[in-house]
Amino acid sequence: ETTIEFSLKEPGNICLEIYNIRGQKVNTLVNEFKDVGYHHIIWNGDDETGKLVSSGIYFYKLNVNGKTEAVKKCLLLK
Repeated sequence: ETTIEFSLKEPGNICLEIYNIRGQKVNTLVNEFKDVGYHHIIWNGDDETGKLVSSGIYFYKLNVNGKTEAVKKCLLLK
């Protein structure tokens, strides 16, 4: 598993998606309203069907109120 951390300066609708190295969406971890402050989301390495993906480099995209705020790399190790 891996932990994704972010902080919000204002409340908003958050969408946090995971992509593989090929740019294919693997999972949507969060799609909900979040308040101001520090947040952390744990991804256990599953895809949208619940199947575990392989170890490797993935990217996450954080959208706040429909606007992309961050695209970062994360490492998933089993």
